[in-house]
Amino acid sequence: MQLPAQAAKEDPQVPQILDAAVVRTWCSLALDALGRDREEIDAINVYPVADGDTGTNLYLTVESAARAVEAVFDAHATGTSVPDLPDTVRAMAHGALIGARGNSGTILAQLLRGMSEVLGEDGADHDHGAGGAARGGGDHLARALHRAAQLAREAVAHPVEGTILTVASAAAEAAARTRPTVDGAYGDGAAVHAAYAGARVALAATPGQLAVLGRAGVVDAGGRGLLAVLAALVEAVTGDAPSPVAPGARPHELPAVVESCDADDSPAGPAFEVIYLLETDEPGIARLRRRLDALGDSLVVVGGDGLWNVHVHVDDAGAAVEAGVEAGRPYRIRITHFGAAAGHQRERAQRAVVAVVPGEGLAGLCAEAGATTVLARPGEPPASGELVDAIRRAHAHEVVLLPNDAELRHTAAAAAEQARAEGIRVALIPTRAAVQGIAALAVHEPGRRFDEDVVAMTSAAGATRYAELAVAERQSWTMAGICQAGDLLGLIDGDVAVIGTELAATAETVLDRMLSAGGELVTLVLGQDAPDTLAERLEHYVRDGHLAVDTVVYRGGHQSAPLLIGVE
Repeated sequence: MQLPAQAAKEDPQVPQILDAAVVRTWCSLALDALGRDREEIDAINVYPVADGDTGTNLYLTVESAARAVEAVFDAHATGTSVPDLPDTVRAMAHGALIGARGNSGTILAQLLRGMSEVLGEDGADHDHGAGGAARGGGDHLARALHRAAQLAREAVAHPVEGTILTVASAAAEAAARTRPTVDGAYGDGAAVHAAYAGARVALAATPGQLAVLGRAGVVDAGGRGLLAVLAALVEAVTGDAPSPVAPGARPHELPAVVESCDADDSPAGPAFEVIYLLETDEPGIARLRRRLDALGDSLVVVGGDGLWNVHVHVDDAGAAVEAGVEAGRPYRIRITHFGAAAGHQRERAQRAVVAVVPGEGLAGLCAEAGATTVLARPGEPPASGELVDAIRRAHAHEVVLLPNDAELRHTAAAAAEQARAEGIRVALIPTRAAVQGIAALAVHEPGRRFDEDVVAMTSAAGATRYAELAVAERQSWTMAGICQAGDLLGLIDGDVAVIGTELAATAETVLDRMLSAGGELVTLVLGQDAPDTLAERLEHYVRDGHLAVDTVVYRGGHQSAPLLIGVE
């Protein structure tokens, strides 16, 4: 069976048209290219943060896009039809949006979204060929690249020249200058060749546009990754693979020598990278942009139609997440501590903590304490792959893993084994609740020996009894008797101990049970829907009944339980 690109290559009289099958091939080739080049791209990553992960982030973004496209084709596997172009490009853009990583990956997701807007309309509104190819004016790919570059610039709060944005604009401008051949044929092949050539020239010029690139003797890493994606597009459409860019070299002319950036020339940047998906409307996004722009830098907000991917670098990770909560419903929250940087790459820290947290508020709290967090959405526990990814993001020789959920013990163990196979020393502390993880993190001291630190954290977690208040979904028998749907259940150490009807009163009964065995500190984590008066009432209740016991209160954000309780 011939791919469309192969047929076009063999018959130059056939216009080379982008259709669903070519988009599928493009995603596959782009993923292969970034897989080959990502270490090189990581190595030249000096802007906006020299954290050495641009190639990896682009790869993971394209991987998510490719999976979404394959899902569309799988859905048609049992029938005789093939997916049409609009469905395919929209799936590609959506996959990139939900899987976007880092600054460049987020911008790439917006570039693909811009292309999908034009290609999807063309595929729907014009006469179709096989696979839903748009055969309208023949310039639809050039217009798609123009829209992509336009949307990407709009998504960045403060666009900077000499970056992936510059390369994308140059590609679009070059494609727009393409003209039909003498016989009027105008396939996508000419446009993609022109786009790639324009991007390659623009990438070579980036060291002269951005001082940090010039000092390091490298081209922009995001732009280098985009060039790989465009090269894959050329091959998918025409069957011709462009000549590869030599590793470590600027395209066309200048050899690159990767040197250490002079960190003294510029102030240290924010401490955290915060990324999350956000469900909200346009007014909510407008408010969020203003709030986050005041909090940090490298702000990129991409998406639309109610779903957005938010990326920002800040010193106050909790405030960045809180801004998302105020704007809508954030989820898949990823908070990464940049740590120290040496040369063009972030040094691997000696030790780090990775913690699973049930709500956005705790994600910010744990991140500010130096932990890399993984958000567990209600009903959607993280998979082992997500935990392995978090361990890698922690970028440390030694990692303490806090699953904070009894049901994650096997998942966390699998992740720890995978990370150990990659040469990372991982200690799994079997925390069964978020409050145990908070207690463990409170005694964490990176300066002491690893084994001693793990023992101290394990002891603190083990000395913390935990409880949660949950709402019964149906009538059932429990250790405390029969509950009805809608009843409040007070679970202590995982078992139902109290059945109640009112939140504060049930919480007080649970506290009495827990404090009857003694305690020095009560930790309360309030869910998003818990009333503000609850914390004050429970603090008074503990103080009045137990004079020597302190209380600390945290807002957990959107979590499955309205209240989590810990007693140390």
